[in-house]
Amino acid sequence: MSALILDGKAVAQKTETELSGRVAAIRARSGRTPILATILVGDDPASATYVRMKQNACKRIGMESIAVEMPSSTTTEQLLARIGELNANPDCHGILLQHPAPPQIDERLCFDTIALGKDVDGVTCLGFGRMAMGEHAYGSATPAGIMRLLEAYEIPLAGKHAVVVGRSPILGKPMSLMLLNANCTVTICHSRTRDLESFVRQADIIVGAVGKPEFIRAAWIKDGAVVVDAGYHPGGVGDIELGPLGDRVAAITPVPGGVGPMTINTLIYQTVDAAEKSLA
Repeated sequence: MSALILDGKAVAQKTETELSGRVAAIRARSGRTPILATILVGDDPASATYVRMKQNACKRIGMESIAVEMPSSTTTEQLLARIGELNANPDCHGILLQHPAPPQIDERLCFDTIALGKDVDGVTCLGFGRMAMGEHAYGSATPAGIMRLLEAYEIPLAGKHAVVVGRSPILGKPMSLMLLNANCTVTICHSRTRDLESFVRQADIIVGAVGKPEFIRAAWIKDGAVVVDAGYHPGGVGDIELGPLGDRVAAITPVPGGVGPMTINTLIYQTVDAAEKSLA
């Protein structure tokens, strides 16, 4: 069999068309435009590129963005004050603090200062807890994007055994809880799991989120599984050895073009939702 390709780029493009219509409707109804504030602290070139990509995504659907750029010498107190200003600004509907912040910044404290209703990147502890309890909150953008991608291709989740390899606070942990909330049976593994192969072999759905190139081997993955690779490394490889899987598994996310496009798309999707709620 040939695996179903879970094309995140195609889903993101389709969603942008729909979001453009929603933004136009917000503007027609309220005279206001959804706005995402992006905060970049320091001069890391990769972070600057990511922020620019997010700003460009806003422009494509007719949204606006507030670009906040702060020097690498910024203190935690200065960053907290800027976040507070954005929390209080009724024209700002979503706040993104680009990770990583310089080492002198208490990043967790700054993340948790973002107002729940504007936490469109899903980084606050409050948002994580509400999501885990099945209450409304914006999920972390990458795992929420993966869930939207699986939904777009009508991948059945209830009763399936999902194995998530990775435990980061913005990917592996929320991914596990989102799958649990979707009625999967979930096993969480990581780089120090003993006999990782034995767990991966049980997976109906395998999510690679460990941050190591091709750490999960193709031979471990059973025929007919759904394979989601959330990694991206130099040479265009992910966290899973995908090459041998194309004719063995039921569905697979390509690298690149699978999970990646869904991350920024979900950030924008959640900002539009936040604007609709704010301007209702």
